[in-house]
Amino acid sequence: MTVPRPQAIGPRGRSIPQMLEEDGPSFSFEFFPPKSDRAEALLWESIRRVEQLRPTFVSVTYGAGGSTRDRTVRITGRIERETTLTTMAHLTCVGSSVSELRQVVGAYADAGIRNVLALRGDPAGGLGAPWTPHRDGLDHADQLVSMVRSLGSFTVGVAAFPDTHPESADLAEDADAIVRKADAGAQFAITQMVTDVDAYLRLRDLVAGRGRSIPIIPGLMPVTAYGQLERMTKLNGQPLATDVLDRIGAVKDDPDAVRETGVQICTEHATRLLQEGAPGLHFITMNRSTASQEVFDNLRAVSTRH
Repeated sequence: MTVPRPQAIGPRGRSIPQMLEEDGPSFSFEFFPPKSDRAEALLWESIRRVEQLRPTFVSVTYGAGGSTRDRTVRITGRIERETTLTTMAHLTCVGSSVSELRQVVGAYADAGIRNVLALRGDPAGGLGAPWTPHRDGLDHADQLVSMVRSLGSFTVGVAAFPDTHPESADLAEDADAIVRKADAGAQFAITQMVTDVDAYLRLRDLVAGRGRSIPIIPGLMPVTAYGQLERMTKLNGQPLATDVLDRIGAVKDDPDAVRETGVQICTEHATRLLQEGAPGLHFITMNRSTASQEVFDNLRAVSTRH
């Protein structure tokens, strides 16, 4: 098993696809915009801890329905300016006209950001609500990919759904969607939280079987509290793997055991994903990076023993 290696600090001239190809497996961390000054202070503590690991890149999400767009732009720009980290900015179609989307991309460009994750986004009414595009906006992620690529020298990533998107009929439909986004110019994909490694492998193989070699990076999140499982299910609209639910549920009354088990499960998944040739690992931190760092330390320990 090859563990992701810290990246050398230097000029940020390389794109995420270049780093995936040249440096071997990547590792990256995902944050979300804070809602208060205290939360922002905690976020920056996590960012500074992560910076010491020299990850391949970090990203900052949009809130539900595009609700945190301005904070996302501000935080992502600040990370790019004030740290040594390579940043990837999220961008969604939700609630925005094409003109507004162009302005956001321009703000990212002004901040020196050249990696963008282009997403359609969840309906403004939340999961289960019908998708209604902005009357002057875009309807699908592949359209957003094309728009971003047309605005300059950006590299564009997209979302992938190993457990099927809530609006998809089956996994084959999700594979077709990735192909359309690749054809529009997407150069890599990042999945929702993986709790079933086999599901990730099925999606990867379906895309490869359609003649596309786009790297698909699995998203991982070490569960640190029992309530996270229900929240993630509601947020993603996707069921979690039964064995994960069972193992966390068996210790649900012991917070320390829940955290320990969550880190152990995530380490097991990360290890197998790397053994199966995943191009990297993308850790969903919930703005608290210590558990993800523990997983990475566990991976290095396993690599050293072998």
